[in-house]
Amino acid sequence: MRLESPPELEAFRRKVRAFVAEHAPGVKTHSGVRAPEPALMPAIREWTAKLYEAGFLGIDWPAEYGGRPDAHPLEASVVAEEIARARTWPPVGAAPLASAALLDFGTDEQRARFLPRIRACEDVWCQLFSEPEAGSDLASLRTRARREGEGDHAVFVVDGQKVWTTNGQHADLGYLLARTDADAPKHQGITAFALDMRSPGVDIRPLREITGTTDFNEVFLDGVRIPAANVIGRVNDGWRVAMSSLGRERSGVAARGAELSAVLGDLLRLAEDTPVGGRPALEDSAVRQTIGELAARVQVNAALIGLAQSRMLHGTEGPTDALLGKIFFSELNHDLTDFGLRLQGTDGLLTGDDPEAVADGWWQDAHLYSRAYTIAGGANEVLRTQVAERGLGLPKEPRQSEPATQVLRVRA
Repeated sequence: MRLESPPELEAFRRKVRAFVAEHAPGVKTHSGVRAPEPALMPAIREWTAKLYEAGFLGIDWPAEYGGRPDAHPLEASVVAEEIARARTWPPVGAAPLASAALLDFGTDEQRARFLPRIRACEDVWCQLFSEPEAGSDLASLRTRARREGEGDHAVFVVDGQKVWTTNGQHADLGYLLARTDADAPKHQGITAFALDMRSPGVDIRPLREITGTTDFNEVFLDGVRIPAANVIGRVNDGWRVAMSSLGRERSGVAARGAELSAVLGDLLRLAEDTPVGGRPALEDSAVRQTIGELAARVQVNAALIGLAQSRMLHGTEGPTDALLGKIFFSELNHDLTDFGLRLQGTDGLLTGDDPEAVADGWWQDAHLYSRAYTIAGGANEVLRTQVAERGLGLPKEPRQSEPATQVLRVRA
C-alpha cells in the first residue's frame, strides 16, 4: 500500500502548488461539486485552459492531443488534491468523462474536433445520464433516440428528460445516453452522443436546492436532432462507452482526502473559537472525544485512498474499491459538517446573508449539501447492496416481482 510519495512526485506537487497559488481564480465559497455563478465562468474557463496548457490536465491523453503518457500515473491525482487543498475552483463540467469516451471510442474526426476545444475550455461539457426514473439504476433510462435518414444526412431525433445535470446551465455540449433499441435488454440498446446544448428542442431548467443554489438542472429534450456523426462509439454500445469513461476518471478520489482534511482543520478552529459554558468548546472532553473520532476517520479515509491508488498502480483494483471509498467519504463528510453545525447551537441557523453567521454561513451550506454526496454516483444504500453482491458474494436481493419466500426456497 502506498504510504509515501516518491521524490519525483513530491517535486511535481510543489510545482502544481506554486502554479495554483499564482493562477487560481479565487476561493470557492461553497463546498462540494457546485455550479459557479455565471459571472465567474469566464475566469474559470481561462483557469481551466491554463491548467491544460501547463500539462496539469489531460495528462494521460495521447501525446498528439497534448498529453504526457510518460508522466507518473498519480500526477492527475496530485493536481486534483492540490486544487482541493487550495479550496479553489476545479474545472467545471464533464470534460474528463467526455474526453475519456472520445479517446477510447471516438473517431479521428471527433477527437480532432472536440479535444482541442476541451483543452482550450472553449467547450464546457455536462453529463446527461440520470433521469427521474433512472438514477442508481441508470440502465433503466427511457430517453429515446430514433434514426432518420441515411448516409451523411442521417440524424437521431431525441425525446426524453434528464435530471441532476450539474453545470447544465453553463454547458456548450452534453455527453448524452439515449435508448436506440427499445426491444433490447436494458443494458443494451443504449447509444452515447455528443449533443450541442444550443440545439432546438433542448430546454434547461435549473433546480433550486435546499442550499438556495442551483447546481443541478433538469433537461428536457423535445425532438432534438443530433447528427449521426456525433454518435460516440457504435450505435447500441453506449453502455460500454459510459462504463469505460466512468472507470477511467480516478483523480477525483484524491481530492476527497484534501477536502476532508481542510474541513477537519476548520472544525478544530471552530471548536477553539466557540464558547461552551464560558470556555472554548475544544476544552470540553465530549467535544474533544468527538473530534478525535472524526480525525481518526479522516486518517482512515486517507488510508483508503492510498490503498485504492496502490491497487490502481499495480492493476489489482477490486470491484468494490470505488464503492467503499465513496460510501466512507460521503458519510464522514456529513458527520464533520453536522458536528460543526451542532457546535454553533442556534447560531447554526443563520445563513450567509446574516452578518452574525459563523464563517459566512459556510457550515450550514456544507451540511445541507453533504446529503448530495450520499446520493451522487449512486445512493449509498444501493452501493452497499453492490458491495454485498459483488464483493462478498452474497445472494442478490429479490426483484420486486419475485416473492422473497420463493427466492429463499429456490436458493435453499
